[in-house]
Amino acid sequence: MTRKKNQTTTRVQGVELDFISEDKLATMTAIEKIRFILDEVRSSKILVLERGLTPEEEAKLIELTMIEITPDGFSGIEIESYPTKQNTSIFGKIFGKNTTRTRLTVIGPADKLKTIKKDRDMITAIVTKQ
Repeated sequence: MTRKKNQTTTRVQGVELDFISEDKLATMTAIEKIRFILDEVRSSKILVLERGLTPEEEAKLIELTMIEITPDGFSGIEIESYPTKQNTSIFGKIFGKNTTRTRLTVIGPADKLKTIKKDRDMITAIVTKQ
C-alpha cells in the first residue's frame, strides 16, 4: 500500500543572498565577472564575493552600472569591500605577490542594500525587501 503525502509548497519571501567562491570567479574573464555580477544584481540578488575585484574590475563594473541605470527600472548597485591586507614582513615584501585585489566584497541593488558602517574589519549593512 502506497501513501501519498500531502505536499504543500511554501514560498519564502525575502532577499536572496549568493555567496560566490573565489574559484568560481577565477575561471571568468574580467568582462564575464562584471556581466555575471550585473545580471545577478539586476535580478535583485545580493552577492558576497569571497575574493573581491581588482580596482580596474570595480571601476568597469561601476562604469557599466551607470550606463544601465533607468529611472523606472534598475537603480544601480551598492558595493562595499574589505581593503587588501598589507604584507608588512620583510620576507613578504621581498618575495610576496603584490596584489591589489580586495578580500571580500558585498554587492547588491542600490534600492535593497544600504551600507551603514564600514571599517577595516566589519561591514554593517541593512537589506530591505521591496
